[in-house]
Amino acid sequence: MAMIFFVSALPRAPLPSNVSDKWGHFAAYLLLGVLAVRGVAGGLPAHLTVRVALTALLITIGYGAFDEIHQRFVPGRSAELADVYADSAGAFAAVIVCFAWDIIRPRVDV
Repeated sequence: MAMIFFVSALPRAPLPSNVSDKWGHFAAYLLLGVLAVRGVAGGLPAHLTVRVALTALLITIGYGAFDEIHQRFVPGRSAELADVYADSAGAFAAVIVCFAWDIIRPRVDV
């Protein structure tokens, strides 16, 4: 979240010229979503539940909305609803990736 806040405070996102800012949002919130899922679940060995996934989605999408409000006050930046959609898509992709990982990872009985 701190890194997203820092980049959002810059007058221009540090993305290559051939990369859309929507893909930047998607990638950043995919990573944040995975970290939120793992944080809410209590780490990697924990089993992913629907409650954990929904909580992580709320955290990630809520932060995306907050970040757009923050960008509104940064010179050279603007707040766009399309960015929140890209953030949300990244968060949903993160939950799907985490559910898939939870299904395919080998179980170790201790």
